[in-house]
Amino acid sequence: MGNTDIFEAMANGYDTSERIQIANIASNAIREFIENGKDKRAIDFGCGTGLVGLNLLDAFQHVVFLDTSPNMLELINQKVANANVLNAETICFDFEAGARSDLHADYVFMAQVLLHIKEIEPVLSRLYEVLNPGGHLLIVDFDKNENVITDMVHNGFDQGNLIALLSKIGFKETKSKTIYTGNNIFMNQDASLFIMDAKK
Repeated sequence: MGNTDIFEAMANGYDTSERIQIANIASNAIREFIENGKDKRAIDFGCGTGLVGLNLLDAFQHVVFLDTSPNMLELINQKVANANVLNAETICFDFEAGARSDLHADYVFMAQVLLHIKEIEPVLSRLYEVLNPGGHLLIVDFDKNENVITDMVHNGFDQGNLIALLSKIGFKETKSKTIYTGNNIFMNQDASLFIMDAKK
């Protein structure tokens, strides 16, 4: 996935107070969309150090933490072992490079991940295939922000355009809302975060 080398290098210092705060906002927003999660399997896609998914372990039967950075996943393994968590596992895989036919879930959630993916349609299509019938893809990311000028990531997403793309891929019911606005949270710019729920 895009920028893996950067995340490998910053893994040990990743859990700053600012990132923990945003992760809490994201996980609380995701929790609102979970229905009968105790018998459901979930994937924290592009999980990083697990700041979002670890908050949601109690909401699901099982959570797979999936990332392209072994260093990030090692930190999750340490956290899971220290907390004696039994309903979690880690998988290192790059969905930009290919698909995984052996991976299935009722929920896939991704928080501030999509902006790092150069070609988003192929990855979203692969995640559609991962979802069980009736499953949900939950995306937390930045609204499009013209003040963010960089080649490293997308400068956010227009919610309407993203809904149209998800519909094209095959998602039947998609809804979204803005959940947070903060100062200097996106490339040192004021920005807003949205959550999008797309049902297969």
